[in-house]
Amino acid sequence: MTPREFLSSRGIPFEEKNIRSDAETLRELVEDLGSRATPTVVIGDRVVIGFDPVEYYAALRSIQL
Repeated sequence: MTPREFLSSRGIPFEEKNIRSDAETLRELVEDLGSRATPTVVIGDRVVIGFDPVEYYAALRSIQL
């Protein structure tokens, strides 16, 4: 399962960005989020690096989505 499948299957809206085609997105990933890995998912004020459903659920609960 991917983050896209995880969020879509639960009806959770998201914005997907592509670091290969957008230099600004790559800059945000590295400089703003402190990540050099994909997937990197931002939920509320939490940054989850890698696909981690447990962390996704915790972050979603914290914003009461």
